[in-house]
Amino acid sequence: MTEITRVPLQPIAKGALAKLWIGIAAAALAAGGLAYATKPASVAVEVVKAGAGASPTVADVVLIKYKGTLANGKVFDQQEQAAFPVEGVIPGFTKALEQMQRGGKYKVFIPASLGYGDKAAGDIPPNSDLTFEIELIDFKSRAEIEAQQRMMQQLQQMQQQGGKGGQGAAPGEPPLPEGVLPAGPPR
Repeated sequence: MTEITRVPLQPIAKGALAKLWIGIAAAALAAGGLAYATKPASVAVEVVKAGAGASPTVADVVLIKYKGTLANGKVFDQQEQAAFPVEGVIPGFTKALEQMQRGGKYKVFIPASLGYGDKAAGDIPPNSDLTFEIELIDFKSRAEIEAQQRMMQQLQQMQQQGGKGGQGAAPGEPPLPEGVLPAGPPR
């Protein structure tokens, strides 16, 4: 038979168990702090006035009123009515727009990493955090906007043809002489 060597356990000193738990808690907090420090930067969107309905997507174009300020309060840009493709702006602005609804007013904080990063842009110095006040007036899909543009072009062409062709000239027909009225419908 095999004999197992027994090792006597030393008694735990008073307070040692509490110190062990404090050490474990400190290690857990330090690990949590590292996880927080490595967490990617995110956009903070505060609802000032709630909107209604759906939110825009990256495939949409928005019509907004906005004011952008730096951390020191300096206004670097503002517009009463600006149209932007959602995917055509800085990443933080895109993320914020995707959380908004028509008619809503928002205060948005964009960290430098989701703004212009380490590059300067106009009055914005490198590594600048940005704050925006944004009102989402409306948004439409690109397909809707393209359809509206085609309609406007057709209307403009019809107006130009009507102006050049004199009274009653149909597309592709020569203009009628001044003072001559077009013939009525066939009877």
